[in-house]
This record gives sequence, structure tokens and C-alpha cells, in this order.
Amino acid sequence: MKYLVGIDIGTSATKSVLFDENGTVIASASYEYPLYQPKNGYAEQDPEDWWTGVKSTLKEITPKATDGSIVGVGLSGQMHSLVLLDEKNEVIRPAILWCDQRCAKECGEMEEAMGGRDRLVAISANPALPGFTAGKLMWVKKHERENFDRCAHILLPKDYIRFKLTGEYATEVSDASGMQLLDVAGRVWSSEICETLGVDMKKLPKLYESADATGYITEEAAALTGLDAGTVVAGGGGDNAASAVGTGVCSDGKAFTTVGTSGVVFAHTKEPIVDFKGRIHTFCAAVRGEWHVMGVTQAAGLSLNWFKNNLAKDKTYPELDIKAAKIPLGSDKLLYLPYLMGERTPILDSDARGVFFGLSALHTQAHMARAVMEGVCYSLYSCLDVFSELNIKLDSMAMCGGGAKSGFWLEMFTDVFGINLHTMKLADSATLGAAILGGCAAGVYENVKEGVERAVKIDKSTAPDNKKHEKYMQYYKLYTGLYLSVKDMYKRLSAI
Repeated sequence: MKYLVGIDIGTSATKSVLFDENGTVIASASYEYPLYQPKNGYAEQDPEDWWTGVKSTLKEITPKATDGSIVGVGLSGQMHSLVLLDEKNEVIRPAILWCDQRCAKECGEMEEAMGGRDRLVAISANPALPGFTAGKLMWVKKHERENFDRCAHILLPKDYIRFKLTGEYATEVSDASGMQLLDVAGRVWSSEICETLGVDMKKLPKLYESADATGYITEEAAALTGLDAGTVVAGGGGDNAASAVGTGVCSDGKAFTTVGTSGVVFAHTKEPIVDFKGRIHTFCAAVRGEWHVMGVTQAAGLSLNWFKNNLAKDKTYPELDIKAAKIPLGSDKLLYLPYLMGERTPILDSDARGVFFGLSALHTQAHMARAVMEGVCYSLYSCLDVFSELNIKLDSMAMCGGGAKSGFWLEMFTDVFGINLHTMKLADSATLGAAILGGCAAGVYENVKEGVERAVKIDKSTAPDNKKHEKYMQYYKLYTGLYLSVKDMYKRLSAI
């Protein structure tokens, strides 16, 4: 029997899963670690915590490969977070995470240095945003010059783990896309961006495709993890790119929606489709020579979590489902804008905040719960609006993340989206996608699409109710109009 391992370096925990070559879970383990916020808007982690998590989880699962051998390892991880190593391979400072907002000013300076946003978008396929890596690097250059000059290697979280496992400084195109130092269409580092920003390209890791072999487990790492020395480690993917492989979203027309703390709508494209308005992100896909687009809602599951913790402490999530399901579609004319943390797609408004609109004495806790769920659906549907504008056509949608566990919310998403939705047999799509990429590097699969055919399995499919979709679209028009009505008020409120 040939086994594969998928490792996902998440923001809250690292998870390692042992699979057989048909995608069956043999064993899994996770390890949690802290996130540090030294100032408001800052978010940092110690990369050594990730490595401790990887060692711990691998030590737990590798002994379960009792009737065969582990032949390939794939990596997935939180994107954009900045890891700096010195010449001795020591971590220079805590990693600055994807959710850190400290570099907004540096992002504006980046676009100005490039001669304007359009030039940066033309190369990197995205505007400068605080979430991306380059802005964080520019912040270090400006505010911690000694650390910037001491840096010998610039890595992403999963690629730091790759270095610890293999001794190689390497990354792959899907994760590199979010660094904003990549020519996304050309799938190479951009000399123009690096020269303009003063980034030494020699400090960047070697670039691979996601299914390529990037290195092999060293004797030292083998002793620490239980993996065999010489086991191949694939390029892997950023967490969403790996999830795309794990949900089978690897060809045109296929997409997935995930609802966790934030929400993502992700679609595969054979060509690099760029939105010069910056509303969606365009990155290289984990499939060789292809791309993907994604839109992001900042407070998807967070909205329901906020509602439960503050306005429905006496209810469980299943109980909220039951009560909300008894409320008519449209929540008796109650609307919710889920902008608790500002918003990305499509409004790109960091000043935006949450709103209940139309609240009356008629409305109950159950009405508000349903309105929150509907508002999150509308917010993610607005990502599909942008896709449609860019002529990205979808014929199927996978649903994953915590939102997929609610049958009521899943049905609502299906009716709002007006497209067939399906859930997966395995909810943990990122580790499965990483393992499939490891299988490609090991020769278990000829390519990503063969790996998907063998290992990815659909659980159940749901078709939309067209009459409900039409009704939801009436409320969706009100939803979009509501934001436009209060947009200026957000700025005035922020200025007080």
C-alpha cells in the first residue's frame, strides 16, 4: 500500500493527515498554537510553533502506515504571511500574518512607486493590499531596517516548513501569487516589481509548479517526524489552491464556496482573468499552466458567530437553524449587511460596518438569525456577480467549511446562488489537496486531474429552487442598494 501525507499550516493550528492513494483517511492529528497581537491591527506568530506542530502531528500519524510506506508529502498553508531568515537560517522576527493590517500606507507607496495601480495589477494581477506579502516586507524595510538588511531568505509559512523538512528554499506558484512579487501570467518572479521595491531576488525561494518535487526528507527531519529519509515533498499550494484540488475544482466551470470565519468564492480558469478594479484576486492554480480567481467576504461565519455569542447565547447553532427555517424567505423584510470587519469583494471598503435594516417590533431572534444567514449569502453572491461581469461561467459549485455543516444554510446558498451545490465526503479539503499534490510528485498520479478522479468524492448534491432564487434576487437588489445608500455615512463615521 502506498500512503500520502497532507500537511496544512493554518492560522490557528497545523493539521497532518495520512491518506491512502484513493483518498481514504487513515489517521489525522492537529496541534494548536497562539496568535500574538502586540498592537491593534497587528497579527504575528512564531514559525517555530508551526514546526513544533508539524513534528508533533507527524509523529502521531506516521506509525499508522503499517502495511505499506509513505511515498509523498504535500504542503498547504495560510497564505501571504511573511517569514524572514538570516544567513544562519534563524528566524529574524515573528512572522507577520495575512490578517495583519499595519502596512496600508506602504501599499499605497508601492502602487505609487510602480507608476500607478494599473501597472502593478498588470504584472501581479492584483492591487496592493495589506494582506499580501510585499506590503509587509516594505513595512519591515521602512520600520525595521536592520531586520530587512539582515534577511537572507524570504519565505511563506508552508515553505518554512518545507525548509525544515528538506533543507530547500522553495515555493510554488499558487502561494507565490499572493506575495505580489510574481508575474502571475508568466508564472515567474517579476524583476520589475522587485527592482522597483528594492527586493533582492536572490533572497526569494526557487519557484516550482504545485505538483513538482521540491525536495526530499532529510535524515534529521526523518528522526524528528517519523517520515522516511528521501521521501519526496511536493510544491503543494496556498490553502485555497490546495482546497480547490481537494474539492475537484481543477477545470473551467468548476468552483467552490467555503464559509469559515471569512468566506471565499473560488473558480478555476484556464487563462489569467484579471479584474483591474481589484475586486477579486487572480492567482496561479495548483494545476500546471492554469489559474484561479477568488472573491472574499471578511465576516461570513464570523457574522453568525457574533450573533450567537451576543444575541443568542442560549441557543446552539442547530437550534438557530431550526428557528430560522421557520421564518419566511426575506426574514419579513429584514436585511443584514455583514461588514463587521470592513469588506473586500466587491466594495473594497475598510470603513464599512454591519447593519440591520428594516428592524421592527415584529422581528424576533429567529428573524435576525435568518437575516444574518441571508446577508452572508448575498455577500458571497456578489462575488459571483463579479465573475459574471468578467465572463467566468460556472456549471457546478462545491460547498465546504463550517457553513456546509448546516443543511438549512446549504439549501439557502443553493437557492440564492441559483446553481447546483454539492458537499464533499471529506470536509478537510486542504490536506487532501496537498496529499494529492504529494502523490503527483511521487508518481502515484500522472497529474493533478488523475489524482482528483481517484481521491476526491462528492457526498450529496442539491439543486436550486428557481422560484426561491427569483425572490432572493429581489432582496439582493435591495441589499446592494442599501450599501450604496450608507457608503458615505461610513466614511463620516470613521472620521469622527
